Amino acid sequence: MTNVVVVGSQWGDEGKGKIVDWLSERADIVVRFQGGHNAGHTLVIDGISYKLSLLPSGIVRPGKIAVIGNGVVLDPHALLAEIEKLGAQGVKVTPENLRVADNATLILSLHRELDGMREDAASNSGTKIGTTRRGIGPAYEDKVGRRAIRVMDLADMETLPGKVDRILTHHNALRRGLGEKEVSHEAIMQELTSVADRVLPFRETVWELLDKQRRKGARILFEGAQGSLLDIDHGTYPFVTSSNTVAGQASAGSGMGPGALGYILGITKAYTTRVGEGPFPTELKDEIGQFLGEKGHEFGTVTGRKRRCGWFDAALVRQSVATNGITGIALTKLDVLDGLDELKICVGYMLDGEQIDHLPASQGAQARAEPIYVTLEGWKESTVGARSWADLPAQAIKYVRQVEELIGAPVALLSTSPERDDTILVTDPFED
Repeated sequence: MTNVVVVGSQWGDEGKGKIVDWLSERADIVVRFQGGHNAGHTLVIDGISYKLSLLPSGIVRPGKIAVIGNGVVLDPHALLAEIEKLGAQGVKVTPENLRVADNATLILSLHRELDGMREDAASNSGTKIGTTRRGIGPAYEDKVGRRAIRVMDLADMETLPGKVDRILTHHNALRRGLGEKEVSHEAIMQELTSVADRVLPFRETVWELLDKQRRKGARILFEGAQGSLLDIDHGTYPFVTSSNTVAGQASAGSGMGPGALGYILGITKAYTTRVGEGPFPTELKDEIGQFLGEKGHEFGTVTGRKRRCGWFDAALVRQSVATNGITGIALTKLDVLDGLDELKICVGYMLDGEQIDHLPASQGAQARAEPIYVTLEGWKESTVGARSWADLPAQAIKYVRQVEELIGAPVALLSTSPERDDTILVTDPFED
């Protein structure tokens, strides 16, 4: 038995929600270890859709403990709204099934406002990143700048006013520079005190909780947000998120030592999508790209933005396998490829007349990189709902095997529809 870390191996939107839900039934604890409410996923259970942005997937499963780790930046209003929304769907969220790290950083209204101000300014100059404007980046900046307000601070009204003054010294200087109105001390204090009594019951010393549970033999599932190619260090910088999204962050973002992480499962879509700005070597701006978008219902869970679609990029996923230490992948949305005459897989790039096997870190080089493809025959039969290899067309199996070879990692699970039971299990990550 081992603990499992789930990460996206592409630019996010790989179908983590279904796979994490499928795994959470086998887990005792599900931990969110980074990001905020800027990335979402949809769970479909018994025909009911649950849209989650901040809460760990295990929250919809009775008898599980859901944990928001210290690596998450937490918007208290978003948390309370999501709890209320789930309550209306019959999912009761209490301190018995949800724990929030007391050292997690809070997202405040001034973070959301600064996020929007910057994006508006960048839009005018043509340099926008494409953030969700939810304050994620500015909150991480304050965390690293050692001026953040954390969950534990809501319980200490003696020191909180001084911490509010400290964060306002920084933010009001920025707002003056942007020609915006300053924020008052009283407004931020009111914002914090209005949520304190409802958030504090969930607070927990998470590293200690996880250590005790691990020693008892509990199965722990670590759930990331976004994808590895949006990692602040290893992604397509600067078009990335503001946190580390690779598997190593599961340790730093929860307080559990890296030796306890266990199996690293990379969620991998059978083609490639991206939301927002940034390089995308295999992007298809033709009828095939439109086909993938429509058939795959490629719209963001949180933003509703249309996703850009393209061929599978094995070179990029191979990079993610290396930077995450991926043990095996869960290949999702294979059924979206049904009906195409031929399929292409990117195996490397041409850059300034030279063949390379990875996407370079330089923004300029990324823009100039041209994909090198291998072409495979498609299949006309349906793979929707397949639950065994025998249910798959021969060409679909050939495609999967080619993906495995090119990325250097085996397929542990294969998903053939949004329904959780339409999954072919090759290796149980908890038993590997």
